[in-house]
Amino acid sequence: MTENSGTEKATHPDTGTAQQSSTPATPGATPADTAARPGPVPKPGAPRPGAPKPGTPTPGARKPQAPTPHEAPKPHAIKHAPGASQEHPHPVVVPTVSDPSRWGRVDEDGTAWVKTAEGERQIGSWQAGDATEGLAHFGRRFDDLATEVGLLEARLAAGTDARKTKTAALALAESLPTAAVIGDVDGLARRLQAIAEHSDEAAAQAREEKERSRHEQTERKENLCAEAEQIANDSTQWKAAGDRLREILDEWKTIRGVDRKVDDALWRRFSKAREAFNRRRGAHFAELDRERAAAKSRKEELCVRAEELSASTDWAGTASVFRDLLTDWKAAGRAPREADDQLWRRFKSAQDVFFGARNAAASERDAEFEENATAKLELLSSFEHRIAAHLESDLDGARTELRHLQDKWDEIGKVPRERMQELEGRLRGIEKQVRDAADTQWRRSDPEAVARAAQFRERVAQFEEQAAKAQAAGRTRDADKALEQAQQWREWAEAAEGAVTRR
Repeated sequence: MTENSGTEKATHPDTGTAQQSSTPATPGATPADTAARPGPVPKPGAPRPGAPKPGTPTPGARKPQAPTPHEAPKPHAIKHAPGASQEHPHPVVVPTVSDPSRWGRVDEDGTAWVKTAEGERQIGSWQAGDATEGLAHFGRRFDDLATEVGLLEARLAAGTDARKTKTAALALAESLPTAAVIGDVDGLARRLQAIAEHSDEAAAQAREEKERSRHEQTERKENLCAEAEQIANDSTQWKAAGDRLREILDEWKTIRGVDRKVDDALWRRFSKAREAFNRRRGAHFAELDRERAAAKSRKEELCVRAEELSASTDWAGTASVFRDLLTDWKAAGRAPREADDQLWRRFKSAQDVFFGARNAAASERDAEFEENATAKLELLSSFEHRIAAHLESDLDGARTELRHLQDKWDEIGKVPRERMQELEGRLRGIEKQVRDAADTQWRRSDPEAVARAAQFRERVAQFEEQAAKAQAAGRTRDADKALEQAQQWREWAEAAEGAVTRR
């Protein structure tokens, strides 16, 4: 801001030539500034003859007081929520437009005055036009100064370098007592004082926010270090763990604002964890390579053994050996992928040769067994009726036919497994019929049962004889008792004879 303590010339660089424009341009003013300013203020009336010169205090008169302005709002630093990112966009300030006629005047002789709380103060002289143009000129200079103050307030509210903002505010405040402007200078001074006062608060808050952000970013890196160390010590999910370490590194690069020494220490800690994980992963895969090499050697031996057995015709024994070889194959572990696939095809090929031959032999045997089943079915149909015919009258003949059936049955040979139960069941049925017939014949001719029935009959005869003698002797009671006993033994005799007959 250029001060003017002398006389304004018609060709002052701030105003240009008076004849060229009735409204002098303001240095540094933009088209928006010019468009926003009001038109020329109406010329005040000429002073009365003999009246004292405006601005000259009259003895005993009170000092003129400047109009009381509205209290300017005090700037405050914006408080951001914890954890929120703080960006400071370039402040946008609308140029100030004031009414200079409220705060000062320009006399007809060009002397310019501004009103303050301490009274009127001469600020310079205007010689480039009439008083109205001069008043507008000094008003625009005040508007430019007010705009600068507004910009400082916006910078402070946005949190932009409170220290520099305070320095600029103090510099402007020092220039106000001699500034060649017409406007609310006292209000502008209060605004600058408020900026200076709140700059310290904003600076303290900025430091606090910076410290809080530094603490948060440090804590984030410490958490990433702890996670990396846990992965390095415990994780065996090698691919997922490696991907996660790369993600941690990418996130690490986005964290800013950590103290350099702390950041260096945390980086060394993180790097150490990554190196430990890489060493442990490398050792794991080296051991895995050794195990796969051993598995490859073992599976090659199993392939050789399987190829030796592929031509065997010992179907049951060799099939059991192949099952053992397959168990050993699974226990050997995995060889390198390409070698493992090739070895498995080799082992499977030898296995298929043997089991293919066994299946062919089994198919041939099944055809033979099916023929045997048909022959045995015909044999059963032939002997069932012949044996049944001998059971009632000629048990020995039935037994002879059964022996012929059994001999021919064994000569025919094996049958399919699924038909064994049917055919063997029918044969066992014929054998049971012959056996039941022999048991029945034996029970009917049992000497012990016949002798027992005869003894019961003898006892019946004895009691009947005793009853007759008692009756002849007149012992009626004894006769009745003997007859009862005879009846009891008769029933027993009849039961024994019936059992023999039913057999």
